Amino acid sequence: MDPKLVARGHALHEKYVRQNLNQSLTKTRTESLALMESWVASVALRKHMLAVEAAMIAYAGKPGEDAALWGATGLLHDFDYEKNPTIESHVLAGIPVLAEAGYPAPMLDAIIGHAEYLGLPRETKLAKTLFAVDELCGLLTAVAYVRPTKSLEGIEFSSINKKLKDKAFARAVSRDDIRQGAEQLGVDFQEHVMFVARALEPVLR
Repeated sequence: MDPKLVARGHALHEKYVRQNLNQSLTKTRTESLALMESWVASVALRKHMLAVEAAMIAYAGKPGEDAALWGATGLLHDFDYEKNPTIESHVLAGIPVLAEAGYPAPMLDAIIGHAEYLGLPRETKLAKTLFAVDELCGLLTAVAYVRPTKSLEGIEFSSINKKLKDKAFARAVSRDDIRQGAEQLGVDFQEHVMFVARALEPVLR
């Protein structure tokens, strides 16, 4: 990790997150979607964030968490990426925008935490879940795209696992992050993959 990036990440966390982790979401999904769309023109990137939103909402239903907060975290986690695609700017540019717009600290904490290069520990369920589903959603979207139906409906783990093992397939997707995310979340890997796949069925059609 770049010490300068890590220092910037910690400074960002100190400024916007540390003292405010009891904040709650006050924004509607309509407001969050409008913010995302105002920053992102790429159809592929929009689809990715909608997929992560769906996965986060599905996971929020397990422990009885705030589905609106978890969904907004997924929907906006990469909203600044199109304009700030480098590790020197992605997330670092977006967090102040989200903070000034009134998004709560738990959400900002999770979004900072999904950027491995910033070196922030993921300590909340929200942060761990975002990291666990982010790269996996990228892989599953790619899997859906190459299927005749262009969807994940009826897919089995063996088919997904075959693509996971094929390093040439969706090469930009980090297999290490996918497995590490499941481990940090404390869930069975196969169950995790299939849970997210089922959550994405209505989105990837």
